[in-house]
Amino acid sequence: MNSLKPLARIVGLLILALAFIAPTGMMIIPAQLVVAGDAAATASNVRASQDLLRAGIASDAVVFLIEIVLTVMIYSLLKPVNKTLSLVAAFARLAMTIVQGVNLLNYFAVLSLVGGAGYLTGFTTPQLDSLTLLFFNLHESVALVWGLFFALHLLVSGYLVYQSGYIHKVIGLLLIVAGLCYVVQSFGNILLPQHQEVFSAIGLISMIELAFPLWLLIKGIKVKEQ
Repeated sequence: MNSLKPLARIVGLLILALAFIAPTGMMIIPAQLVVAGDAAATASNVRASQDLLRAGIASDAVVFLIEIVLTVMIYSLLKPVNKTLSLVAAFARLAMTIVQGVNLLNYFAVLSLVGGAGYLTGFTTPQLDSLTLLFFNLHESVALVWGLFFALHLLVSGYLVYQSGYIHKVIGLLLIVAGLCYVVQSFGNILLPQHQEVFSAIGLISMIELAFPLWLLIKGIKVKEQ
């Protein structure tokens, strides 16, 4: 158990690092480029700022690499509670990371469309612009898929934290609530897209998941004296 103490603080630090890095490529940069419902303006923004989109791709790539390390570390941190459930949580987070990585293909498609790739002959400019906006929309929609994998990770991890005895039970409950928020947000947007604003607001509640890394970084884990 003593070996888990430094591991816990590294996990906390890496998750907080992701909290700062991940929004760049997933939300901030797309928000600067995409004009909702206006394909021509969106394509024009990308043509003028291709380096910005490439920076977003690079940012996401850093996130994926950190996620792989985190998957193993969180598994090791929670394995003493239940090895099987820790594997479930780990595979769920790894699946999320893979989906996010594949989702970058939509960004590369955008770059090809605005860059005038030689094999895109026969398309008019309005058609290329429409495809550009389409791939941006697809990138956003895939978040509903990886969000479900992350929800499973949070639900299982929350249960393990609650049962652990070396991390406060409240942290486990907060992770479970965050996981439920992701479930409601993803399925809600899939089944009832007309209420997107409501489900997006529910998704914001999932930010309470940050209590986990903050606790690990500040308080660490409680190791019983032998």
